[in-house]
Amino acid sequence: MSGENRIQAEVIPFEGKQEMIGCQKGTARFCDRQVILILSGLMLILLLPPVFSAGADPAEPIVARRPDVSETTGTGLSLSAEALAEQAKSSVVAVSFAGRDGQQAGLGTGFVISADGLIATNLHVIGEARPISVQFMDGKKYDVKEVYATDRQMDLAVLKVDAEDLMPLPLAEPDSLKQGAEVIALGNPQGLRYSVVKGVNSGTREIDGKPMIQLAIPIEPGNSGGPVLDAQGYVQGIVTLKSAVTRNLGYAVNISALKVLLEKPNPVPMNRWLTIGTLDERHWKPLFGSRWRQRAGRIMVEGFGSGLGSRSLCVSQEDLPAIPYEIAVEVKLDDESGAAGLIFYSDENTKHYGFYPSNQSLRISRFDGSDVFLWRVLEEKKSNSYREGEWNQLKVRLETDRILCFVNDEQIFEIKDQRYTQGKAGLAKFRNTVAAFRGFQVAREIAPYRPSKETAQKILDLTEDLRVDRPPHAELIEEVVKETDEKRAQQALQERARLLTKQAERLQQLAQSIHERVVRDDLQQLFKKQKESEIDLLTAALLVARLDNAEVEVKTYLNQVAGMANEIQKTLPADASPKVKLKALNDYLFQETGFHGSRTNYYSRSNSYINETIEDREGLPITLAILYMELGSKLGLDIEGVGLPGHFVVRVNSTAEKGELVDVFERGEVVSEDAARAIIVSANSGRFDEEFLKAQPKKEIIKRMLRNLLNLARDDEDVQAMLRYVETMIAIDEDLLQERWLRAVLRYQTGRITEAIADADFLLEKSPEGFDLRRIQEFRDYLETVKSTE
Repeated sequence: MSGENRIQAEVIPFEGKQEMIGCQKGTARFCDRQVILILSGLMLILLLPPVFSAGADPAEPIVARRPDVSETTGTGLSLSAEALAEQAKSSVVAVSFAGRDGQQAGLGTGFVISADGLIATNLHVIGEARPISVQFMDGKKYDVKEVYATDRQMDLAVLKVDAEDLMPLPLAEPDSLKQGAEVIALGNPQGLRYSVVKGVNSGTREIDGKPMIQLAIPIEPGNSGGPVLDAQGYVQGIVTLKSAVTRNLGYAVNISALKVLLEKPNPVPMNRWLTIGTLDERHWKPLFGSRWRQRAGRIMVEGFGSGLGSRSLCVSQEDLPAIPYEIAVEVKLDDESGAAGLIFYSDENTKHYGFYPSNQSLRISRFDGSDVFLWRVLEEKKSNSYREGEWNQLKVRLETDRILCFVNDEQIFEIKDQRYTQGKAGLAKFRNTVAAFRGFQVAREIAPYRPSKETAQKILDLTEDLRVDRPPHAELIEEVVKETDEKRAQQALQERARLLTKQAERLQQLAQSIHERVVRDDLQQLFKKQKESEIDLLTAALLVARLDNAEVEVKTYLNQVAGMANEIQKTLPADASPKVKLKALNDYLFQETGFHGSRTNYYSRSNSYINETIEDREGLPITLAILYMELGSKLGLDIEGVGLPGHFVVRVNSTAEKGELVDVFERGEVVSEDAARAIIVSANSGRFDEEFLKAQPKKEIIKRMLRNLLNLARDDEDVQAMLRYVETMIAIDEDLLQERWLRAVLRYQTGRITEAIADADFLLEKSPEGFDLRRIQEFRDYLETVKSTE
């Protein structure tokens, strides 16, 4: 294709990759790649640019340190399995974690990797937010004092115990294990201490995106976290999975992943580890065992409770209004033979009422104590309004003389029982039920869960002629938004989808489009503020996450970050200087709570969602920087974002005359001016540009986040997601002409022909410099022919 037929796109590295941003021909700051649109006859092909960093060789390996392990520990000679087992037994430990009752709840394996107390194992072996201990063959037992490093993607963890002069196992060099080589695996299968199995390396496989060593070897529960040794005694891998097909097949994480993790650990002291995934004690009080945790807007529970009927409670600590009032929650059971739902009038012990689904029926029960004879089922019946396997809203209305129970707005019970009339509200689960809850609320009156008949009819009328061979029109989305709110629209459309299977996909698209529209509207409102200081960057970043996950509750995370800032503030004297505040911020994030840059799974979309960065304590430079800026602002520090090409940093203006560049991804390391210049020059074709050192406006920061997600969606060939991110960028910055051209193509590819024509008409009217208008006209003419055949 000749040069005049190309439309150039400026690209900047996506935090280590390239991200495409809008520019016109001849006006780009720098252009490493081109987006090429080829129109040949009636065929359109969109070729998107590769995503390797402009300033780094992506194939260059990361060299990890080998912590305190002697290079000469291995003999260099092949040893028998017996000799290897004898040599390694003092280095292998049993790893266990405690349950809520303090008793052992899990058992796996680990091994010593440094003489001063570092022990490697699997992340799944140590559970979450539980006390952990390790025991050696000689009976010595140590409580874990710190989770030194974790990698959720690779299922790795490194523990720290207070011990010295331990015997570490030597770590092998990368790719030194040949296919067919003999290996042994050491562990504690089925709780049996120190077992040895022998086998061979049968090859390498990718399991769930992780490169694994495939072992022809029997693997059992308890082997997880154990070392895989080669014939010279070097650790080649860490046992992680067993085959679901055959007993004599297992998988181990390659030891190179552990080395990468050790290069940049993310230590979390046990007092902080015990808070990971747990509910905020200011709002919830778990009782009677089981494991209650919170993630992405949901409260989840699993495991047997110790109360009556293997019951476990989670009592809300919120103040309740005067009667009458209502309590509601949405619940979803993994297995409909289980039971989980609402409790009310609870004494925060064994007495309360409960309303919940159980064995495909709905029940209201009264619990008068811990004895089985003090448990009374008041009423039980089935309801067609309850949808098995789906989310269902349970609601209770408490009045002076009665209790009304509803499922999905249908009244199920009216109870006159008056044994208890005061107490807390909350959640309950029974037996070994695995359940999830969302949307817990208490109010004088809670709005109906499902749309009214009038609203449902309006939506049905609007969608009556919805075609199954194309997505909904933009005009239709606009009409539905005007008629009702997002939640009501989604519910009505999803109900119709169950009845009209041929329209189901398009109805789901309409519901998603409405959600995206609402999020984009919220973002637009944020950026309409005139002053930069009035724009809430954290809220904007949370809305970006909500764009992909409707369950992200912005207010929940705003409150969580405010709580983090309060924790830091409590450690500061009243007259703390900016330097003291900055140190307290760094200590809290990187030492106490273990926030760190994500490395082994850098390009996961999770790293671009700031709610998951907060939950998992790892993320990209830009998400970590936004959290850092928000916390700093609440402490009275002046911190601004600086968008170096391919690597986002912050400038702390409160600590130096010119401001100090800080790399949050690297645990708060200061970036010298020379280093910043080198990054710019390397990514900018050898040229230095002062613009890159200027503070980025908040709108540009959010656009950069969206471009990161756009690149990831492009890698996954997820055209719908690409369109979602481009639509959002244009919503907050309508001058993005290059993105508008990309949106036209994406709309065509997803069957949105009318909308694609509108974008082509817009570009033809604007006639922007650097665009091949002849090609755009050809594209528009082609779209008309497609539309005429619909």
